[in-house]
Amino acid sequence: MYRPPMEDFSLKETKPHLGGGKVTGDKLTSTYDLVEQMQYLYVRVVKAKDLPGKDVTGSCDPYVEIKLGNYKGTTRHFEKKSNPEWNQVFAFSKDRIQASVLEVTVKDKDFVKDDFIGRVLFDLNEVPKRVPPDSPLAPQWYRLEERNGNKAKGELMLAVWMGTQADEAFPEAWHSDAATVSGADGLANIRSKVYLSPKLWYLRVNVIEAQDLMPGDKSRFPEVFVKAILGNQALRTRISMNKSINPMWNEDLMFVAAEPFEEPLILSVEDRVAPNKDEVLGRCAIPLQYVDRRLDHKAVNTRWYNLEKHVIVEGEKKKEVKFASRIHMRICLEGGYHVLDESTHYSSDLRPTAKQLWKSSIGVLELGILNAHGLSPMKTKDGRATTDAYCVAKYGQKWVRTRTIIDSFMPRWNEQYTWEIKMEGQRIRGLGRWRPRHPPHMDTRLSCADNALPDELDEEFDTFPTSRPNDHVRMRYDRLRSIAGRIQTVVGDLATQGERFQSLLSWRDPRATALFVIFCLVAAIVLYVTPFQVVALLAGFYVLRHPRFRHKLPSVPLNFFRRLPARTDCML
Repeated sequence: MYRPPMEDFSLKETKPHLGGGKVTGDKLTSTYDLVEQMQYLYVRVVKAKDLPGKDVTGSCDPYVEIKLGNYKGTTRHFEKKSNPEWNQVFAFSKDRIQASVLEVTVKDKDFVKDDFIGRVLFDLNEVPKRVPPDSPLAPQWYRLEERNGNKAKGELMLAVWMGTQADEAFPEAWHSDAATVSGADGLANIRSKVYLSPKLWYLRVNVIEAQDLMPGDKSRFPEVFVKAILGNQALRTRISMNKSINPMWNEDLMFVAAEPFEEPLILSVEDRVAPNKDEVLGRCAIPLQYVDRRLDHKAVNTRWYNLEKHVIVEGEKKKEVKFASRIHMRICLEGGYHVLDESTHYSSDLRPTAKQLWKSSIGVLELGILNAHGLSPMKTKDGRATTDAYCVAKYGQKWVRTRTIIDSFMPRWNEQYTWEIKMEGQRIRGLGRWRPRHPPHMDTRLSCADNALPDELDEEFDTFPTSRPNDHVRMRYDRLRSIAGRIQTVVGDLATQGERFQSLLSWRDPRATALFVIFCLVAAIVLYVTPFQVVALLAGFYVLRHPRFRHKLPSVPLNFFRRLPARTDCML
């Protein structure tokens, strides 16, 4: 049987003809020196003036058509305008040029057939060449001509030159590689772009306490908690152990906020009045623009925030009622950490959020994206397989995207990008806690490691064998034995349940096993006769029944199961 050859994905050495040191005319190229130089014919259509009217009303709807061999590009058209301004650039790959004359035609948009206004012809052998850093070629006015060569009314401002992909007009130009794409939105989606990821901050909300709350039912002890919402993120504290109108929490809530800070932090103090029912005792909105930014281990100052309550008056109108309730919090944006917004395996930027803590630059990273070979078809167009390929690269906060090469399994991009490289210093700076023994290059106070108990740190950094007195070692073993005792209790409970289930199936208690067999038989008959949808509906009603129909005592099946014999009943 024939087996296809194994694909070789190993690294291969290539020697492309790069642009570094290449002499072009009397200029030595100094840009795009990591990629192959690709020659393009650029046509910049700036504007026109004094165009004649072709419609019945004496107006015209002009647009420009640029034709080079089999390739044709068009500008957008204007309604009833004789002096339009386009300022659009077209780029034709020199490798695909199959003509010696460039034709630039001005036409009038019409419902049936577009009217000819005039044209300008260019001999490609006469087109000037431009190599950056030369200044851009200045556009000139050209008189329009008829098809027979006579002068026509109207003039067109153009600039035509031969250049490379290093030209400033290249990123925004219409490319002959994407001749099948039309419309401004379609062209915008295939152009090369550079993105910057938004700066992310950790928002730390330390909820300390509240004062003078006003619950609706004053005859009960309130069960108060705090809910915080930032965009799509929602966190809440535990219910305060101090069940009074002055509850305390001292609990941290962590959010991720992105610049610009458009959404405020919404805090609400709520009272659990019943299961699945909470009463809002007060709310406050805190704009993040005014939140303190923490850049070192020093804690920011705490603040009291007034709580506001909204009541419904006269239908849907809301009336704001202010009262003396307030909440005590410490809120800050943590600038000393790096927010991991991607997998650590591919993360290239581990710098802290605050730019003041960044190290100095050590150089520039240059990347040249050349081409690809042997791409697989990804979609079908007009009954044939095709691929529209582009490349994406990222380092740090900067993303780059090459232009899209339409309908090609061997695309050639030859685009070059640069990144400024900073000194990383501390490689891992995540939000969390680490316990280095002798950290010469980090400040452990940034990670809140000082909040750990001294006994835990002492045990963590102790030598082996230990150098501590016998009393300390005995205390550690007592702590370990207590943890082991709790684990033993949980495992024992699981074993007891297993023994009860085994006794149910082994006729150890004949009466219980007989009842279980009869129940299984009846259940089988009911499930066979009754449709599954009805059984699921009844089970759902039973599980979601109102608390009024629930009993505080355990159910009959649970009591029946707990009364089954187990080996723990035989222990003295």
